Amino acid sequence: NMRVLKVLAPLATLALLAATGPALASGDVEAGKKVFNKCKACHDISEGKNKVGPTLKGVMGRTAGTVEGYAYSDAMKASGIVWNEDTLEKYLADPKALVADGKMQFPGLKKEEEIENIIAYIAEASK
Repeated sequence: NMRVLKVLAPLATLALLAATGPALASGDVEAGKKVFNKCKACHDISEGKNKVGPTLKGVMGRTAGTVEGYAYSDAMKASGIVWNEDTLEKYLADPKALVADGKMQFPGLKKEEEIENIIAYIAEASK
């Protein structure tokens, strides 16, 4: 029956999204704070100050390349990336794979657990 499908299809989609949604939110904030030690030489997360890299304060939901007063690469400004758990996961694993001509020289985090934890920390600490 088409009426049943029209009701069930969106519900099934929502259930699937909920089931497969960002598992990264389950990361450990305190463990992520320790991982962030690898980042803090270049990035502030709470005070809104740009350092070698742009501040990460307010990063979640922000379009890449838009922090006022920071000199981004043309590649980052043109990337169209909006920072969220998914885009951060990809970027933190291999920054040059996502933005080949970006300025960040960090090679990336190779351990999935570190990525999950740092994203949980960034989501919390950057508010």
